[in-house]
Amino acid sequence: MGSIDQRADAPISQATPFIAGVAIAAAAIAGKYGVEAWHAFRTRPAVPRLRKFYEGGFQPTMTRREAALILGVRESVAQEKIKEAHRKVMVANHPDAGGSDYLATKINEAKDVLLGQRRGSGSAF
Repeated sequence: MGSIDQRADAPISQATPFIAGVAIAAAAIAGKYGVEAWHAFRTRPAVPRLRKFYEGGFQPTMTRREAALILGVRESVAQEKIKEAHRKVMVANHPDAGGSDYLATKINEAKDVLLGQRRGSGSAF
């Protein structure tokens, strides 16, 4: 009866080293890809982290959403924040400092739309 028990245990004892080998190989492959990914991550070119501003053309009639995107604020922000954002954007785009008259007009229109002060029919351009 002892010989029957030995034969039943033989396939299990032979499979254990095989399973261990497969597990070690899988861990080695995963480690290799992990090291390669980390190396690729560390050697990627540095991308400057700039603030994302409004991209694209202007609508014929400026909406509150477009005005908020131009000034970089939310649509439902306090008046003080709108004025502060307008001041910052105008400093960067003022015509006297080399900025565009068109952009300055759109920035002023965006402030007026958000503050509820509609002047005329909108842009002069």
